[in-house]
Amino acid sequence: MHIILNNSSMVPIYEQLMSQIKAAVIGGETRAGDALPSVRALAAELKISALTVKKAYDKLEEEGFIVTVHGKGSYIAETNTELAAEARKLAAEKDLDEALSKALASGMSKEEIRQLVDILLEG
Repeated sequence: MHIILNNSSMVPIYEQLMSQIKAAVIGGETRAGDALPSVRALAAELKISALTVKKAYDKLEEEGFIVTVHGKGSYIAETNTELAAEARKLAAEKDLDEALSKALASGMSKEEIRQLVDILLEG
């Protein structure tokens, strides 16, 4: 799994890390039972705080993407296709909500937004 972080992004580092690990799980790049790098190893590799990696791993565990066995490490959890599909839908919904908020804030009408969405869906 190859992780690239953008330090100039407005998205917190731990969220960038989470989204890339989720994408690897959802996209099939990793399989259930695959070991993740240790918190310290990944922090050293990415040149970020171990606390940031720990926060990402903890949140991924809360969401059911990974399991942590104390003293042994963190592993990709058994995920079903419904969980992966729901995660993709939730991410798309969040992005769409942000885009709609920006469009409305810029003065676009609901009809202009609908027309733009139709154009984008066709292309």
